[in-house]
Amino acid sequence: MQSRFPMLGKLILLIGDMGLLVLATYLAVFIVFYDRTAQMDFPMYYNMTPVMIVTAGILFNINGLFSLSRKKFSELLLSLGVALFNLMVVMMAISFFLKEFGYSRSVLFITMMLQFTMLAAWKYIFWQAERALGTRKNTLLIGNPMECVKVIARLQFQPQLNYHVRYVCTDCESETWKNVNEDIDLMIVCAELSLKDKAEIVHYCHTNGKQVFLIPNMYEIFCSGAELDKIDDIPVFHPCYLKPALEQRTLKRILDIAVSGAVLFFLWPLLMLVAIAVKLDSPGPILYSQVRTGLDEQEFRVYKFRSMRADAESTTGPVLAGENDPRITRLGKFLRATRIDELPQLFNVLLGDMSIVGPRPERPFFVEQFKAEIPEYIYRHNVKPGITGLAQVYGKYNTTPYNKLIYDLIYIQKCNVLTDLVIMLQTVKVLVTKSSTEGVKSSHADLSRYEIDQLG
Repeated sequence: MQSRFPMLGKLILLIGDMGLLVLATYLAVFIVFYDRTAQMDFPMYYNMTPVMIVTAGILFNINGLFSLSRKKFSELLLSLGVALFNLMVVMMAISFFLKEFGYSRSVLFITMMLQFTMLAAWKYIFWQAERALGTRKNTLLIGNPMECVKVIARLQFQPQLNYHVRYVCTDCESETWKNVNEDIDLMIVCAELSLKDKAEIVHYCHTNGKQVFLIPNMYEIFCSGAELDKIDDIPVFHPCYLKPALEQRTLKRILDIAVSGAVLFFLWPLLMLVAIAVKLDSPGPILYSQVRTGLDEQEFRVYKFRSMRADAESTTGPVLAGENDPRITRLGKFLRATRIDELPQLFNVLLGDMSIVGPRPERPFFVEQFKAEIPEYIYRHNVKPGITGLAQVYGKYNTTPYNKLIYDLIYIQKCNVLTDLVIMLQTVKVLVTKSSTEGVKSSHADLSRYEIDQLG
């Protein structure tokens, strides 16, 4: 439905979502006040309905609930649960600030449960319809063997995308990729191809009605935010420096202080309980501090609840955490999975060393390694490091440093308060997604492992 009638499909989905949201609200009101109709303030609930619909639309869009076919249904359920929980919290806050103290909290809770049940069933029907009406896209992958293997491996973990890699071309100069034009619907172009080759492929796809995906490199990241200028009548692009303006940094700092202060105020009992649990679980200090690289490559100490043995690196030196790392304590596994170990970093935010949203701070030892391998790594230090970020929301724990850097630079380019708020909301889903906290894995593969025709 989405592929054949995209606008109609989205409109039907939107109308169904909003209708069920309203229906669930009125059912909840009826359930709570069934035998107390005289006590119910009907106009209050009617007046809050438009606020709920607008808020839900924003939260559903942020959590990707209007694009179903590209997701697993388990991912849709998780996104739906997170969006509806956020909606309940927002409605509580709005009713408080609007002095609507009579807005029943029981109604809000029952509404959320009914909305989840009804919307889950509705979205499952729509998701199945999209999958049934959707067609598999035969794909041509163009790039060097190592890049192609990485893309194929990722696509195998996302079968719901419906991309079937039918051909791989590792020699773009031979132009054998043009011979399979009739057999493919999509071309995926890897990052390391030359600009000349990319330009030719994009032009070919546009003139032949083929969809094309470009995996970006650093040059393209810079160009994506370029401003149009001119020299006399010659058009020129003026790439912007990857650094937020003063007013953006000021607003971001105000948001950081407000959010970190509020979270610490409400969660201090949890912090006390975790501190006691860490002390009882294993010998050593409660907090773990470590030198990290921050804004303008200035070093600072980051604080976390200790999740490893006190002597974790006494014999190995600096080592990245791996999956099933034996150095992690029993309690530490839980703290890392839920990200509770990072709550003390809110004090780093208040002190001004970190931000709520930004690139993750790395240790100087690894920063020097990454800078030697990827010179553009220095640009991620143009903003303060963050507790969460675009790389944490869209990537995984074992995403390569290069791909994480791409996400970080895209964030720096679009850095503003609205972007930060969206990433904060999306982070809630990351906290309950296991794949986002997996350790670093190493993989070695070659194209011969896959049943794919190689063109060059």
